[in-house]
Amino acid sequence: MDPVVHFEMPYDDPERLMKFYRAAFGWTTRQLGEAMGGYVTAATSQTSADGMVKTPGMISGGFFKRNPAWPAQHPSVVVAVQDIAKAMAKISAAGGTVLGEPMDIPGIGAYVSFMDSEGNRVSILQPLPRAKPKAKKPVAKKKLATRKAAKTKSKKKSPSRKRK
Repeated sequence: MDPVVHFEMPYDDPERLMKFYRAAFGWTTRQLGEAMGGYVTAATSQTSADGMVKTPGMISGGFFKRNPAWPAQHPSVVVAVQDIAKAMAKISAAGGTVLGEPMDIPGIGAYVSFMDSEGNRVSILQPLPRAKPKAKKPVAKKKLATRKAAKTKSKKKSPSRKRK
């Protein structure tokens, strides 16, 4: 099953948009600039340093500059897929229409929008592999054995006090 991982909505005025969502919901917004098409990210829950949500099941989203040449610019969702080419083929076979070719989003993955069978604009994303968190190193058996031996020796050397 492919999960919803992101939402998107169009905007006309980025400053007005960011001010609204900060004031109304406390979301953290950030405009990525013209190199990223004026895209505005929105963190809707606590995120890590790389901008990914910390709580499983939570999603964040973004806002794109409204473009009169694009179809169906309404709120939509983004679904994560394992293989974007296979997902595009399945969408077409199921009666959907893929809107163009996938584009690479630096540091995120490959992305493309489509129209579903009901005329809704939806998107798919093949995320880049995420770095695995470093595992804690287990205490070496040799060090553990050395610690136990030291404790045993110290108990043997300490004089016992007898109460009279």
